[in-house]
Amino acid sequence: MQAAQQKAARRHGIGALGLLAVGIGVALALLDAIPASAATLDRVRQAGKLVFGYRADARPFSFDDGGKPTGYSITLCQNVADEVKTELGIADLKVEWVPVAVEDRFATLEQGKIDLLCGAEVTLERRKQVSFSIPIFPGGIAAMLRSDAPRALQDVLAGRPASGPIWRGSPAQILEDKTFSVVSGTTGQSWLEKRLNEFQLTAEVVPVDSYDAGTMRVLDRTSDVFFGDRSILVEAAAGNPSGADLMVLDRQFTSQPIALTMARNDDDFRLVVDRSLSLQFSSKEFRDLYTKWFGAPDDEVTAFFRQSALPE
Repeated sequence: MQAAQQKAARRHGIGALGLLAVGIGVALALLDAIPASAATLDRVRQAGKLVFGYRADARPFSFDDGGKPTGYSITLCQNVADEVKTELGIADLKVEWVPVAVEDRFATLEQGKIDLLCGAEVTLERRKQVSFSIPIFPGGIAAMLRSDAPRALQDVLAGRPASGPIWRGSPAQILEDKTFSVVSGTTGQSWLEKRLNEFQLTAEVVPVDSYDAGTMRVLDRTSDVFFGDRSILVEAAAGNPSGADLMVLDRQFTSQPIALTMARNDDDFRLVVDRSLSLQFSSKEFRDLYTKWFGAPDDEVTAFFRQSALPE
C-alpha cells in the first residue's frame, strides 16, 4: 500500500513533504468533522464551568425573575449541575446561564456555546441535530382564545359536539378564514401548517416571536386563536392583567414530550444527565417541585414520570 502511494505520488509530482502535508490535511479535516460539543464533560472540566441555555419566555418551564433564571426545568438543570460536579469531582464548578432565542437555540448548542439546553419538545427531525434526555414533561399543543369567542369555534377546537343548530356550519366552515397565531420556530408552527394543508383551509397564520405577543393578539382580536404548549398558554393567561378575558382549552392536539437537550453522540454526558433526572423523579421532593409549577400531579402524570425514570 505504501509503495503504491509513493508510486502515485511520483507520477503526480508529489514528494515526501507533499505526502506529509496531505496526511496532515486529512487529519485536520477529520478533527474538524467532530462537533465542537462532542466531549462535553472534557470541555466542562477544562473550562471549569458548566453552561446552561434557557428560554427566558417559557414560563413555567424557564423564565427570568428579577434577572435570575427560574422555573421547573431550571431547577432540574440546577440538580444536573450537582450531578456533574460529583461526576467530575469538582465541587466549585461554576454554573453559567445563557438565554437563547427559539430560532437559534439548537445552533448555539451544536456550536458548543452552551452545554445543555434546559428544555425543548422532542421530535425525530430535531434528533438529526441534537440529542435528548429522558422526558421531563408530557407536553402538548393546545389553543387559547377569548372567553367571548363564538361558541361554535369553542366547540370545534374543544372537540365537542356542536351546541347550536347544524346549519351554522361544518367544523371546516367554522375554521375557514380565521386568523391563527403560533410562536415562530416551534413545533406548534409546523403542526399548524401541516393541519391546515391537510384540511385545505384558507385560514391565515400569523407567526409571533413570543407567547406574550400571541396572547396580546388574542386579546385585541387580531387573532382568533393562539396555539402553543398548553402549560405555557395557561401560565400566560394567568399572568396577564386581562386574563379573565382569555380561555385555554383542556384539549391537547398533540402529545409532545419535553426533554433536556444536548449535543449528539455524547453518551457520557447524556448518562450523567439521565442519571440526575431519574434520581429526581424518584425523590420525595419531586412531587413538590411539580406541584409548585403545574399543580398536584394526577395518576396519569405520576405514571409518566415513573415510566420515564431509569433504574440504576
